[in-house]
Amino acid sequence: MKNIIKLVLLLVLISFEMYAQGNNAFPVQVTTDKGIIEGNYNTHTGIQTYFGIPFAKPPIKDLRWKAPQPMDVWQGVKQTKKFGPRPMQTMVFGDMKSRSNGVSEDCLYLNVWTPTTRENKNLPVLVYFYGGGNVAGDASEYRYDGESMAKKGIVVVTTNYRLNIFGNLAHPELSAESPYKASGNYGQLDQNMALQWVQNNIKAFGGDPSKVTIAGESAGSIGVSVQMASPLSKNLIAGAIGESGASINPTMAPVTLEDAEKQGKEFLTKAGIISIDQLRKMSTRDIYEIYNAAGRFGFPMVIDGYLLPKSLPEIFNSGEQAQVPLLVGWNSAEIPGMAFTQAPITKEGFIAKVKEVYPKKYKEVLALYPHNTDEELQWAATNLASDRFIVYSTWKWFDLHRKNSNEPVYRYLYSKIRPPLRDANLTSGLAGGTVERGSDAPPAPKPLGAPHAVEIEYAMGNLHLVEDYAWTADDFRVSKTMQDFFANFIKMGNPNGENLPQWPNAEANDKTPPVMILDTESSSKNAQSDARYEFLDTTF
Repeated sequence: MKNIIKLVLLLVLISFEMYAQGNNAFPVQVTTDKGIIEGNYNTHTGIQTYFGIPFAKPPIKDLRWKAPQPMDVWQGVKQTKKFGPRPMQTMVFGDMKSRSNGVSEDCLYLNVWTPTTRENKNLPVLVYFYGGGNVAGDASEYRYDGESMAKKGIVVVTTNYRLNIFGNLAHPELSAESPYKASGNYGQLDQNMALQWVQNNIKAFGGDPSKVTIAGESAGSIGVSVQMASPLSKNLIAGAIGESGASINPTMAPVTLEDAEKQGKEFLTKAGIISIDQLRKMSTRDIYEIYNAAGRFGFPMVIDGYLLPKSLPEIFNSGEQAQVPLLVGWNSAEIPGMAFTQAPITKEGFIAKVKEVYPKKYKEVLALYPHNTDEELQWAATNLASDRFIVYSTWKWFDLHRKNSNEPVYRYLYSKIRPPLRDANLTSGLAGGTVERGSDAPPAPKPLGAPHAVEIEYAMGNLHLVEDYAWTADDFRVSKTMQDFFANFIKMGNPNGENLPQWPNAEANDKTPPVMILDTESSSKNAQSDARYEFLDTTF
């Protein structure tokens, strides 16, 4: 009976909230290059929202595994008041919380939050790519909500892009039919198409197409690095923000077209599929189930000669990337140390694993990752696991751009430890959210640092939308600092501003470049760990 009462109260609250949201808004229309759309103008927040705007034709039937195609012109008024479907995906990360309208191959929709008024136009623009390993994710997630950033005078766009088999399958038959004679990278081409849409339409929403900053976390950050490198996108952006990730070995670096086609061909053969034509005729369900049964974690991006003519290091070393300001960083404990040791962390086990992985250079590694005390040991394993997972690739992106550009580069280290969960039946997940704790699960260990993805809601000013954690005044303080840094960078290409710690940019050959430590007390310090990345630079 108590549970029924709780359910009824919850439904009443949800209904009231939905009513209140609708009751506070009136419809507004915008004319895009393809037709008129209608969104909402919230009189309490001053923000206009347009959710579920189609930016390309649905990539279904004959358009499966093809570059996104421009929308046709439509007649009448298209309602854009609810989020479109998220891309096809399974629950790879159970802690992602979506607001989207289901799951579908028909997923190429984006969302706009804008504070523009009749007098307030030509605003800077933020385009945010979600994370999820290019196998999961959704532009409607609470963490990416654009209202808080829009209140700072920025037009915010979040966009979907295709994932997993639908977003990155390459195959010789697909390459043969393509006008650029390559295949794969469809998700990244979707990101490019969204940027083209922004260039063609953002002025109608009060945005300035010459002031577009792209940002993302994890796979979204990897997408930012790719768009920054791509000749298709580099002239569409004015700045870039990367949170933990770049498409540089060993982190989701693109492979050769030959290798990607081979993987795609082997996948079809093992599934008993004889041609792309047969695969295209299959239902969404069948493709979804075949992909899931294969146990793959997606497909790699491709050096296709179109989106990516070369690897990212080759592009950046040639100075062919977007010559724009870059703000980039990572978190202090991206992944647990056991990801490296593959066993409970002991001094003997750590040393043995280092010797196994670096048989000729283990002494150098052990010196770079001190491990004498128990605390040092925990940090050594965590740092080495994190460096190999995503930190080194992000550092390499930072290093390549500062050495091959005259534009400023700003680096951060996010270190704020999250507060406890409100519900003891939950536990923190891999993608920054929470999942149900198993009844026999041991207590979570005391956090060592800030793990992967936890900074998103701080950076976007969305702590109030993420209710799982018992946020404190310190958390909101860190969020304000981080969001202000990001907002200033989006507006000016420089994070510095009033009432903020001074954040110097990194010079090209500085061996200990300045790093903004984002924590309860944020401040810039000289880098202390770059010798680790210099070493890994010789091994990757």
